[in-house]
Amino acid sequence: MASTFQTESTASAELLTCILEGNPWPDYLLRRALIEDEGRQLFSVVIERLGDLFEPTLCDEYSRLFTRVVELLRPEWKASDLLSRYERVRRIRRCEHTNVRNVFVLSRVTLGADVAVTSVILDAVQRRFPAANIHFTGPRKNFELFAGNRRIAHASWSYPRSGSLAERIEKWEPITVPESIVVDPDSRLTQLGILPVCPEEDYFFFESRAWHADSDLSLPQLASAWCEEVFGVLGRPWLLPLSTTETRADVAVSLGVGDNAAKRIPGAFEEDLLRSLVERNLSVVVDEGAGGEETERVRELCNRIPDLQRFSGPFADFAGIIRTAKLYVGYDSAGQHVAAASGVPLVTVFAGWVSERMFQRWKPWGPGPREIIKVTDEPARAVLSDTIAAIDRILVQAAANA
Repeated sequence: MASTFQTESTASAELLTCILEGNPWPDYLLRRALIEDEGRQLFSVVIERLGDLFEPTLCDEYSRLFTRVVELLRPEWKASDLLSRYERVRRIRRCEHTNVRNVFVLSRVTLGADVAVTSVILDAVQRRFPAANIHFTGPRKNFELFAGNRRIAHASWSYPRSGSLAERIEKWEPITVPESIVVDPDSRLTQLGILPVCPEEDYFFFESRAWHADSDLSLPQLASAWCEEVFGVLGRPWLLPLSTTETRADVAVSLGVGDNAAKRIPGAFEEDLLRSLVERNLSVVVDEGAGGEETERVRELCNRIPDLQRFSGPFADFAGIIRTAKLYVGYDSAGQHVAAASGVPLVTVFAGWVSERMFQRWKPWGPGPREIIKVTDEPARAVLSDTIAAIDRILVQAAANA
């Protein structure tokens, strides 16, 4: 297995090492990485890691790297032109537009990021432009988290998260509606601001990886501060899904990790955690997730613990369950941001973070009580003990406030 991994990811791993060590990366290495699995390894090993580290100097490296990627895949676009444009649009400037009829807010593509970041911007622009049409621009399932707000329309833009690098870039399309502005929350639709979608004067880009880099603020807090700088109003995280499920429970649980196994706690942690919730006479519903290993894992757990409810359906419906629960428990995933934005008490088991800034940025933030179990190399039993203790503290606090 080790040799297979090395064969598939050698160029990407070498490229990442060059960048992290501060060495110039050779163009031939990038070309090799683009060939390996059609660039998928390049994306997961190099590009996503550069973003996860939230290091300002790596934003510069990312822009140099990805503009070259675009040039290799789409020769009609020159890396030097894209890089010059990126350097301009990343600068913070006040929005002085007075005749705005449409605001296109780009999706961050992942559900949790759209709650933590995109929703903050949606909130701000609704108040900054009360007469404008607000368009959530991205996948349908993400829009469903906000579909209950009639001011938010859907502008469809799909993104192949499992596609090749070429397929990801080919999904680019310009926004040409007159009297419009585009707000980009560091979206994968533009590959973090690299691909132009409208005239520069109508484009407002929140570079979330470098904004207030030395702070320990979470992404919702950073997005709100950026909105105040650019639009003169603060924003807050929110969601309003049109949920169709009648499922309700005291505790909503998600064991999803977004295909990142490093976020999971191994062994019997999940089973013991769920049993501890049931033993406290709480009704518990567990999201089955989007299929594959996660769904199989949840079904096995529910078969062993018959008092659990399983939920299978759109994430917007599960978000509706979270919003009515007394407590949310899960890993670092979309559910924690839904709970935080909704003011629902939550306990997050936060593992698999690759930098302190990543932890600080992605920690849940909102008006309700929250406990974050920051996992480094503790044994699973210790993590379980800390998690159960946090749950008990939250439940005691909730009972006292009832």
